[in-house]
Amino acid sequence: MGVIPMAVAGDNRAGAGDGQVEAEAAPGWRDRVRARRGGHLALRVVIGVIGCVMIVSGLIMVPFPGPGWLVVFAGLAVLATEFPWASRLLEFAKRAVLAATDWLRRQNWFVRVVASLLTLACAAAIVWVTLKLTMGIDLVQMARAFVL
Repeated sequence: MGVIPMAVAGDNRAGAGDGQVEAEAAPGWRDRVRARRGGHLALRVVIGVIGCVMIVSGLIMVPFPGPGWLVVFAGLAVLATEFPWASRLLEFAKRAVLAATDWLRRQNWFVRVVASLLTLACAAAIVWVTLKLTMGIDLVQMARAFVL
């Protein structure tokens, strides 16, 4: 028994009279929300708020060990589902990250080690400042007391 390809309504790939059966795709949840009065605006607002919260929380997490940049990119991906500017920004960010990682991959071991040490030093400084300012814990003093 042969398989008959189905075309989505409005899909121009299936020409009239070429023997293909045209069927309508079931509407997705976004289409059902947009079909309601005010649904399109409500959907954009909800997605905008969720995406912005994800981006801000990701940026807060960036200096700390964990998935900070991953959450930022996920927030951009959420925004990109409704906003074309977010889609363009996400594509730009992908290209920039790929260019930086490709550049670092082409460097010799010394440059890679220096880049890693600088990244580690920045992360350690951010953790030290955060602990000192928020909890009053001075890791440098604790390390000195431990060593001496």
